[in-house]
Amino acid sequence: MLQITFIRENQEKVIKALAKRNFDAKSVVEEVVLLDEKRRATQVELDTVLSESNKLSKDIGELMKAGEKAKAAILKEKTVALKEKSKDLSDKAEALAFALTQKMYTLPNLPADIVPEGKTAEDNLNVYQQGEIPTLHEGALPHWELVKKYDIIDFELGTKITGAGFPVYKGKGARLQRALINYFLDKNTAAGYNEVQVPHLVNEASGYGTGQLPDKEGQMYHVTVDDLYLIPTAEVPVTNLYRDVILNENDLPVLHTAYTPCFRREAGSYGAHVRGLNRLHQFDKVEIVRIEHPDNSYKALDGMVEHVQHILQELKLPYRILRLCGGDMGFTSALTYDFEVFSTAQDRWLEISSVSNFETFQANRLKLRFKDKEGKNQLAHTLNGSSLALPRVLAGILENYQTPEGIVIPEVLRPYCGFDIID
Repeated sequence: MLQITFIRENQEKVIKALAKRNFDAKSVVEEVVLLDEKRRATQVELDTVLSESNKLSKDIGELMKAGEKAKAAILKEKTVALKEKSKDLSDKAEALAFALTQKMYTLPNLPADIVPEGKTAEDNLNVYQQGEIPTLHEGALPHWELVKKYDIIDFELGTKITGAGFPVYKGKGARLQRALINYFLDKNTAAGYNEVQVPHLVNEASGYGTGQLPDKEGQMYHVTVDDLYLIPTAEVPVTNLYRDVILNENDLPVLHTAYTPCFRREAGSYGAHVRGLNRLHQFDKVEIVRIEHPDNSYKALDGMVEHVQHILQELKLPYRILRLCGGDMGFTSALTYDFEVFSTAQDRWLEISSVSNFETFQANRLKLRFKDKEGKNQLAHTLNGSSLALPRVLAGILENYQTPEGIVIPEVLRPYCGFDIID
């Protein structure tokens, strides 16, 4: 969430910046500023009434000590009226504060200066590409056919048990999935990330804290009886570990990694491009999360990008890095880099990671602060990235490593799998 002081003092700047997202913020900004003016005016009036009431209470005490009960009674009548007025003003201030917060929730984060203009994924900027795209043998198959051939993932069985988008991993498919999870976690912990295990359901406050609510409410599975949400990513519970926390500056940076299943409704996703592992309702992901000093967050973002690059280089998968344009960037992000792996069998790029800097946007919602050297509380910067999401990485491995003899396991994964080939 943007800070109200910044919005109030930089209205035109906010409107212009959000235009890069193709978001017309003028009416929202004007309403936010008006609500804030009313809230502050009401608070001033309330403070005045409370001050007057406190003074009268003091005067009543002195009159009672002096034995002037009649005068004290008159003042008591005034305090009754002031208490009623203060309650009305307090209720009004609370209602205005709530309305202001709800309206501010509708404003996305401001994009960083280097975010390119654009409306759709076609406008994203390709900033780096590496890896040789393999030439596959004649008769090479897409992964949804390969998994049937080798009986390692069963989409139909998952549909029977739950529904479409909930696959069942079997035999070497399950072991390869587990190998990838352990490999990603080992790479992350070796890089200094502290591993945590977190709940797979979160409360509403956690969803609001990281910005999934109210923006993506329709994409989250909601357990209505208990008013809990299945997590769409480990970013939500891991970042919320620090909701309402004040860190010391020396505590920064904070680095965490976590493996979790993730759940997304993905409403409206249809067609050939979402077949097989390309788009699931339940999938596994290893996440990295950082809490940084504002002065260091963009250097940290570069480090996260390099970290994911190194993993893909070890897997020997052809990949590219995109800097997302304003129209394709997530609601909470100030700058996002997407990683895509090339699927030779599908002849297209598959997104497998997003690495983002949210600056103070999440921290302001979370009330996540740090005490600087002068003893003042400052909002921290939060960052997160997929390191990595498994389905499309697995799809890339199955398709790019297929041979007439079987699917060869990337060398770096063999110690984790315990086998060299799926045949």
